[in-house]
Amino acid sequence: MEDDGCGSAPRPAGGTDEPPEPGPPEPLPYEGVWRFTAPAVDASVPQARHAVRDLLHRQGVPVSDELAQGLLLIVSELVTNAVRHAALLSPTLAVEIAVGADWVRVSVEDNHPYRPTALEADHGQTGGRGLLLVREVTREAGGVCDVEHTASGGKVIWAALPLKSARVE
Repeated sequence: MEDDGCGSAPRPAGGTDEPPEPGPPEPLPYEGVWRFTAPAVDASVPQARHAVRDLLHRQGVPVSDELAQGLLLIVSELVTNAVRHAALLSPTLAVEIAVGADWVRVSVEDNHPYRPTALEADHGQTGGRGLLLVREVTREAGGVCDVEHTASGGKVIWAALPLKSARVE
């Protein structure tokens, strides 16, 4: 009887002595998706901003101070727009934060069907530039943003920004 040095223990599926193929990499500790709802009222704007800030900190998302400030500004503007323009048809809104290894995406969803457009506002006005600001902050960070219709007839406005810190391999 020949002993090939493998012992009598059961062998892995496939019956070879080859090490198993590596699977997909384990997610980083900060990767995930978080979603919360809030009433479409003015008080939800700072609450959403603080919730996102706290989440980024708690999860250890590697965002620079500049990127974090940009994300918080985007959240503030998108929630403000939902409160001001969609509350009549959408008494609640949803904020979602999705974090991958190399990016972070924030979105605000409401049930109002109107798809907003970025308009050049009169410089004498104190508002009306929120979506322009979101697009500019996103562009400067090297990200993308868009508005999509939801299956329920509402919309979701999102911005995805790259994380500047490279993953250590």
